[in-house]
Amino acid sequence: MTIPQRLEIFRRKMKESGLQAYLIPSSDPHQSEYVADHWQARKWISGFTGSAGTLAIMENEAGLWTDSRYFLQAEMELKNSSITLFKMTNQFEPQYVDYLVQTLPKGSVVGIDGKVWSRQTFEVLDRKLKNAGLFLHMDMDLISGIWEERPLVSAEKIILHDPKLCGKTAEEKLAEIRKSMTVQKVEYHFIPALDDIAWSYNIRGNDVDYNPVVISFAMIGLEKAWLFIDDQKLDHQHHLYFNENNIEVQPYRNIQTFLNNLPEDKNVLVDPAICSAHLYTFISARIVEGTSIPKMLKAIKNKTEISNIRHVMAKDGAALAHTFFWLENTLGKDDIYEYTVLEKLAFYRSQQELYFGESFGAIIGYKGNGAIIHYAPPKYGSSLIKKDGILLVDSGGQYHDGTTDITRTLTLDAPSENTKKHYTLILKGMISLSKIRFPKGTYGGQLDTLARQFLWENGLNYLHGTGHGVGYFLNVHEPPQGFATIQSERGRTIIEPGMLTSNEPGYYIPDTYGMRIENLIVCNEPDQDGFLSFETLTLYPFDVHLIEQRMLTPTEIKWINEYHDMVYERVSPLLNDEHKDWFREKCCNLAWND
Repeated sequence: MTIPQRLEIFRRKMKESGLQAYLIPSSDPHQSEYVADHWQARKWISGFTGSAGTLAIMENEAGLWTDSRYFLQAEMELKNSSITLFKMTNQFEPQYVDYLVQTLPKGSVVGIDGKVWSRQTFEVLDRKLKNAGLFLHMDMDLISGIWEERPLVSAEKIILHDPKLCGKTAEEKLAEIRKSMTVQKVEYHFIPALDDIAWSYNIRGNDVDYNPVVISFAMIGLEKAWLFIDDQKLDHQHHLYFNENNIEVQPYRNIQTFLNNLPEDKNVLVDPAICSAHLYTFISARIVEGTSIPKMLKAIKNKTEISNIRHVMAKDGAALAHTFFWLENTLGKDDIYEYTVLEKLAFYRSQQELYFGESFGAIIGYKGNGAIIHYAPPKYGSSLIKKDGILLVDSGGQYHDGTTDITRTLTLDAPSENTKKHYTLILKGMISLSKIRFPKGTYGGQLDTLARQFLWENGLNYLHGTGHGVGYFLNVHEPPQGFATIQSERGRTIIEPGMLTSNEPGYYIPDTYGMRIENLIVCNEPDQDGFLSFETLTLYPFDVHLIEQRMLTPTEIKWINEYHDMVYERVSPLLNDEHKDWFREKCCNLAWND
């Protein structure tokens, strides 16, 4: 079926259900950012493939709301779909609700599937619609009835994550969680988020593309824990492991009944931002709303994790070196498409020890495609790369001993002065954030401005955040910390020692090029003055041909040269002689300015 045909069938279902509008988000029953194919309803009915966006279907029109990362992509993917793109000026406000309030007559009924909406968002929707004289019906799953050949939920076996790689046993992590539960005076803690569950129980899986998580729910009590998961995903060894850790396994479908039978005189900690509106209504115990405990604990990487990530970065740098060596020596001789580069990156990463998969779909943007911030090159029909212009490469790997995310921008011919200026402005911002010392209690939103300052001085900006938290062999986008506007959770989170965060300022000119430079940085322990700082972990040189050296200070040149020396020292042992010679040139030092 075409997208208009799917919308027509869906509208018939709406009419049968007495609905004037219906909202479809990007999430699943676990409020994941990246979801398994089974729950990609918004993608199926709209054709928009971005990871963030909400679709509103009305009787005679439909609209998709998404943020600046996807504006260009959405314009292309929604063409001829009859769906109107609405560009969100504030991605943290449900602007689609404002549209419904303005366009629907009073008394209209709006439907949602409460299983894929968080309790927190549901309350906002319900309040805004009620105030406008509209009604919200929560348990309206209209998709299941029309989505033929809907993908099944994964049946792959889970993986036990070795404590030698992650630094702590499940028993130790559960003890930390229970300590916090005792402080908060709760007997139970409901955990719906897949990465929180994976971290807490030291399990991983292959149920969601790029994120090594397992479709499941968890409940942690003060003495016992539960895992709700399809039994086909477990073998005898897994059952022994859970028994040893006093974790009772129940079928995935049992979670609703379990929540409905919790003791009414006990307290259960629930994070309304990640608990579905549907399941929230079934909880029989006294609900204490608060932030997921594992979410905060896993944000602080331990010494074993940080040590392993340093090693992973060297492996990842070697994989990039092989890829870019191939690109440089093949370009102009054979046809190379954007998707070809994506495949090469995955191949060379797969040659590294403890590789598991890519951490997200690589963004390979040649010329104007680089300005599409989350551009995903199609397997068939991606752009042919020639020996001119700018190429943006944003990719990452999942290894059993860490997760990577790196962006490098390359010039394929002699760049213009303006191009070099733009690149150098974002490089200066990236360096400024990398080398800052800051007092305890500093928020990510305060540090965000450091990366933007040089662009701002020139009347330029980028509309995405400067950085996001990164998991450890887990989700490449891991809340709560980051560098972003103070309106977001990332911007409002205090940066603490052990937090691993991306540092990725950029600049984009539609139909011309996109530039971004990204390193992962970890927050160090306080120095003798009690101040914090960052250690740069990512290991790959910058394209010196794009640097306008006259714009750099001596301090910035020193930083780049020391960084390039460190990169070569750490990565070159993993390369053969031919690649080493080439890599030494890429890691060259800049001459001092007069």
